[in-house]
Amino acid sequence: MLKAVQGWEEAFDHWVHRIGLQVPRADTRQRVTCYIQSLLGEVERRNSWQLAEYAGHMTPYAFQHVLGRANWDVEGVRDEVRTYVYDHLHAADDALVIDETGFLKQGKHSAGVQRQYSGTAGRVENCQIGVFLGYASVHGQRLMDRELYLPKEWLNDPERCDRAGIPTEAVFQTKPQWAEVMLRRAFDHGIQARWVVGDAVYGDNRGLRGFLEAREQGYVLAVRGKEYVWRGVSQVAIRDLMTQHLPPPAQWQRLSAGEGSQGPRLYEWTYLSINRPLQPGWEGGVLLRRSLDPSPQITAYRVFAPVGTPVAALAVAAGRRWTIETCFRETKDQLGLDEYEVRSWTGWYRHSTLVLAAQAFLAAIQMASKKKAGTSAQSLIPGLIALTVQESRHLLLRLGQHFSRRLSPFQTAAWSCWRRLHQTQAQYYHRQRRALKIVLADLQL
Repeated sequence: MLKAVQGWEEAFDHWVHRIGLQVPRADTRQRVTCYIQSLLGEVERRNSWQLAEYAGHMTPYAFQHVLGRANWDVEGVRDEVRTYVYDHLHAADDALVIDETGFLKQGKHSAGVQRQYSGTAGRVENCQIGVFLGYASVHGQRLMDRELYLPKEWLNDPERCDRAGIPTEAVFQTKPQWAEVMLRRAFDHGIQARWVVGDAVYGDNRGLRGFLEAREQGYVLAVRGKEYVWRGVSQVAIRDLMTQHLPPPAQWQRLSAGEGSQGPRLYEWTYLSINRPLQPGWEGGVLLRRSLDPSPQITAYRVFAPVGTPVAALAVAAGRRWTIETCFRETKDQLGLDEYEVRSWTGWYRHSTLVLAAQAFLAAIQMASKKKAGTSAQSLIPGLIALTVQESRHLLLRLGQHFSRRLSPFQTAAWSCWRRLHQTQAQYYHRQRRALKIVLADLQL
């Protein structure tokens, strides 16, 4: 195992060298590398303060510079991440997965923050929303791309945008439009996948589906059922297909949508053809999924697939959508995707991109461990599960020299003084603002 971890460290050096090609200055390259190392480390909360303390810096200013004013190509790093993930996880029955996640925030100054629905919280909260593109195959799943959703209220307020560092050329994009932007980037850079999958936010969008059909890109996208489809010469609402026109029991198949933590995720599935699209060799349809509960729930998917695709393949594709939830959980719990304390547009993109770079590296070492399974403990102990993100990080921290961090007593004391000084300054300015508000309120009276 020690030899394997040493190989991982060599892979890390190779990976950060690739990233470093997008960073012109040597000192910034070193800080970017250190930032990624710290993201992978044992840090309670992955903001610039605690990452810098873990890295052995005396202040957080170097990391704040990386996320703010430093000169490096964040889009170039994103492109490297996308290629790296694809190269390590590519397999035949793969999928590009689109979804959004929320980042709960206080205040109103962080770019794009406002009260809006967050699936993370399950309700309307003060938050930012990021739209992400993931990649999933039998080898695993990772995030490839990201975009920050900017509500119209923000873009209608140029002064507020300027304070948050949002570029003047930024325009409003819906979440499906951001998904199309990221998918187009992936296709243009040679990423090929059998399917594109996503929830109803994306499946209900005709523009996104039309874009995929024009490229002859297969998809299995969830829909709410409000839309109508053509079957022969009749238009039928999908929600009626889900309720009033259900196929007889003989036309349903019990199939797995993929492996879950407790075994195969079994549902009953049936496929209803609709009128053929214009593209030769392709067919459209509605895939219905029914739970096995006493009071079954039915979910519908719009499908664009090669003619003759079996229902079992469509069920697996539909199940790939859940992989991005695993990615969100891993990057938030293990790598601090949501623990940044930056307000600017630039800071959000830089932090999230470096988190994706850290997660991509974990994908590489997990694949390396699978390829060497013939000589590993996994082959000696039948049924031993593959390395998880958490276990990979644990091994790196315990056995890897690159990732071991110990602060001297002097550094520990210096950080305590720095934190308390910063907190003293923050407390002073908070009290000043509060006193000013009281004075202004008295003047208005």
